[in-house]
Amino acid sequence: MRDIRQLPNGRILVSPSVLAADFGCLNAEIERVAAAGADLLHLDVMDGNFVPNISFGPPVIQSIRARSELLFDTHLMIRNPARYAAVFAKAGADHLTFHLESDDDPAQTIEAIRAAGCTVGISLKPATPPEAIFPWLDRIDLVLVMTVEPGFGGQRFMGDQMEKCAKIRREILHRKLAVHLEVDGGIDDKTVGIAARHGANMMVAGTAIFRYADGAEAAIRQLHAAGSELDKEVML
Repeated sequence: MRDIRQLPNGRILVSPSVLAADFGCLNAEIERVAAAGADLLHLDVMDGNFVPNISFGPPVIQSIRARSELLFDTHLMIRNPARYAAVFAKAGADHLTFHLESDDDPAQTIEAIRAAGCTVGISLKPATPPEAIFPWLDRIDLVLVMTVEPGFGGQRFMGDQMEKCAKIRREILHRKLAVHLEVDGGIDDKTVGIAARHGANMMVAGTAIFRYADGAEAAIRQLHAAGSELDKEVML
């Protein structure tokens, strides 16, 4: 069963973002990172409205689902995630993360995602304060902190988001919740340790994996190695 709740919270998990893959041979690219040790696969869905870019939708997810057993960590950067939850679940998404800043009511969106059979995450844009997620922590399985402005890959890591990560992790610990803390944006062998020291246990990386000069296996191995940076007093 591909269930994000079954993944360990106390070590680094790597979720390669297909946004940086070669879409001309997408299935082969996914097979490459799976063989290289990816823990799950990050799918960035963008509607050209909530963010200023368009990526892909359910048909692409359905086509790669037939060829991959990786857990599909699907990030909905769209205005109306509740409306489309069932569509993405049917296409093969295992987990759906939506933005707190989207137009739909968070409670209704969580309910729609659960009803569709997926686990639930909520993402925060850089300008959204950490406290905004606190009312929802006991109803979700993952928090995604954006360490770039969402919409495009290859951006510079925003170090000022690390205190946000630390505050969210401390709240998760305080409540004794098994909630993953994921970061996305500018994650590579240099920034992964910083994110780990501030409580993140799940790392989304695109360019740093798919385009790493020494290959995906070496890239993922380096990201996993940042587990030595985890502060045992911070992590679950």
